Amino acid sequence: MTKYLVVGAGLFGATFAFEAAKRGHEVKVIEKRGHLAGNIYTKEVHGIQVHQFGAHIFHTSNKKIWDYVNQFAEFNRYTNSPVANYNGEIYNLPFNMNTFNKLWGVITPKQAQAKIDEQRSILAGKKPENLEEQAISLVGTDIYEKLIKGYTEKQWGHKTTELPAFIIRRLPVRLTYDNNYFNDSYQGIPMGGYTQIVEKMLQHENITVELNKDFFAKKEEYLRDYDKVVFTGMIDEFFDYKLGELEYRSLRFETEVLDEDNYQGNAVVNYTDAKTPFTRIIEHKHFEFGKGEKNKTVITREYPADWKRGDEPYYPVNNKENNALYKTYKQLADTQAQNVIFGGRLGQYRYYNMDQVIGAALVTVDKEFEG
Repeated sequence: MTKYLVVGAGLFGATFAFEAAKRGHEVKVIEKRGHLAGNIYTKEVHGIQVHQFGAHIFHTSNKKIWDYVNQFAEFNRYTNSPVANYNGEIYNLPFNMNTFNKLWGVITPKQAQAKIDEQRSILAGKKPENLEEQAISLVGTDIYEKLIKGYTEKQWGHKTTELPAFIIRRLPVRLTYDNNYFNDSYQGIPMGGYTQIVEKMLQHENITVELNKDFFAKKEEYLRDYDKVVFTGMIDEFFDYKLGELEYRSLRFETEVLDEDNYQGNAVVNYTDAKTPFTRIIEHKHFEFGKGEKNKTVITREYPADWKRGDEPYYPVNNKENNALYKTYKQLADTQAQNVIFGGRLGQYRYYNMDQVIGAALVTVDKEFEG
């Protein structure tokens, strides 16, 4: 039996803890916040499951992952179909024939493709070297200017000409009248919220959980007392930023309860102009098809923010410089922290979706216990 300390009660940590406990190992999970489930934490307000840290839609094409997560919750049939608000003009996302018709008046896929081809010809066949050029190569200049540029620069805190092309290389563009944002085989929202998933993962006799516990307050003691540590925080913080700071983006949320039944008619509305300071408004009851108290709704405005020490990091900025720095931290981890497993978005410095977090945790489990 191995004694594991899991630092962080998000999806990666909870998945590893569940699998280790199943195999007879002793696991303690510590979490610096006062709740389980990390950034997928949901809380019921007026009968509405409120996503406390931004909209989370579970989607995957991996049946193994889909079956795995369905052990812990029953999912509804929610389909992610956000809309964009550009200075009061409403457009469907992802970019599809509804978007092209509203923008250009085109009706057929051939007409839409011709318009896109005409606009992206300004690149003259040049291979895209940044996000701006990549966007124009995919959808032309009009959609780039109205629906991508302002939103993306708010989200990342950089000009689109400074961002790598790969960020939107797989941007959904469809010549069909299909508003489903994802191409994945499976998607939905857990009925009753996400928190239950992590709660059920951690309800094992071999697992103990402590909330409001800061790993760094007793770091050396934890490393001494446990055979292995699974660390899901920032890898650069673990090493006291000795090689420099990695770059992260933070978020700020403003949530309010409104005395009306339906505020915006959709779960997610993106504000794509540069002047509006927030990127989107989430109306939580639409994730569960209007479930909740009548004449009550809960909305959240999401504001991207620069990250500084002490702020909550939400996702890494995977440009060339940061990825190179992460590589040096990874080498440091491999040589100086061999009893520590780094995992999750922050520990592995990757912009994971939820299914990818679970997948990465299961790969780690296989390596730890089967390899």
